[in-house]
Parts: sequence; structure tokens; C-alpha cells
Amino acid sequence: MQPSQADVRRFFCGVYAKARQGQPLEPLEAIASGWIDEHPEYHAELSDLDAALRNMATSEPGRTNAFLHLSMHLSISEQCSIDQPRGIRQAVELLAHRHNALHAAHHGAMECLGRMVWESQRAGRPPDGDAYIACVQRQATQD
Repeated sequence: MQPSQADVRRFFCGVYAKARQGQPLEPLEAIASGWIDEHPEYHAELSDLDAALRNMATSEPGRTNAFLHLSMHLSISEQCSIDQPRGIRQAVELLAHRHNALHAAHHGAMECLGRMVWESQRAGRPPDGDAYIACVQRQATQD
């Protein structure tokens, strides 16, 4: 089942609230909490679930969607943990080594992931995992 936009917002706001209150986190929540910690610029948005749900239909030009951004971090973390698509773990590790930071590597991989999803939707075909991995690998080897 595909989570709705509201489900995603409830999840991240709930994780943020649990972490701030020192409550135990489920494994997926712990991963999400780690990425939330890396993005203090989103903390105010994550602290108000009602506002997050009200603002689902609005977007400010030039402003990153915190929930999409954190979802992409979570997706890349999960992909790397199971190496699916095959080779993504090594590609992200190479990119992390190049940047000397996993966070920066994720941001590079996000560009590739976003491109893969966009091209898949535009062409009406399944996502091309090989092209995604090749994109991350190119970023890891560029000067």
C-alpha cells in the first residue's frame, strides 16, 4: 500500500515528537530521526502536524518540501540497507567517500533518484534502476 501525502507527514511529525520526548523509536523511525537531526531547518515544520496537514497543497517557490526530502533520505537508506537496486549500496558508498560525508552523498543520490522517477513517470514505464545507479556512480567519479 502506498502511503498518502498525509500519512508521510504524520509519520515524520510523529517521529520528531517521539524523539523530542525521548520515547522509544521503531527501527524505521530511528533511521528517520537520524535524518531529521541532520536537517534542523525542518524542525519547526515537523513540530506542528496540524499546520503540516493544512499546508499540503501549498508550496513556496524555491523552498524544499521537507517531507519529500526526508522521504528520499529514508528511501535511499532503505535501498542501501538491502542493496536494491543491486549496486546502489556501493555507488552511494563511493559517493560518500568522494564527499567525505554520507549526508552529501544522499543529496547527490537524490538528484539521480528524482530524475529516475520523473523519467519513469514521463515515459510510462518502470523505473530504470541501472540508470539510477550509473548516475550515482558518475557523480562519485566526476572531478
